[in-house]
Amino acid sequence: MAEKFSLQARFKSFGYAFQGFGPLIRDQHNARVHFVATIFVIVAASYFSVDPLSWALLVLAIAMVWMAEAMNTAVEALADALMPEHHPLIKVAKDVAAAGVLIAAAASVLIAFIVFYSPVMVLLKAG
Repeated sequence: MAEKFSLQARFKSFGYAFQGFGPLIRDQHNARVHFVATIFVIVAASYFSVDPLSWALLVLAIAMVWMAEAMNTAVEALADALMPEHHPLIKVAKDVAAAGVLIAAAASVLIAFIVFYSPVMVLLKAG
């Protein structure tokens, strides 16, 4: 039987989700790299006054990387808790989760290149 809807329970679930940012930023070096990249992209997009569609693509790219990094961190934590010693299948799970981050990051770099290529070329030609 499904639990009855509760606004208090929804707020509590948001609280748990926000708590996830702590270990993500504190414990994951790559998440801190993503944070710096996120700030850089937002500043660059603001500086170049990119159009709304480009903003949307950049926001989706940023979200994609953060989601992949969060899922990778969750897989690693769960795997380490379940199997602290080396196990070949745990290695596969961790490697595949890390590959997901790499795919998201590579796609995001490509999106950033597409968005920023023309404005950067204009800036370089003007300078």
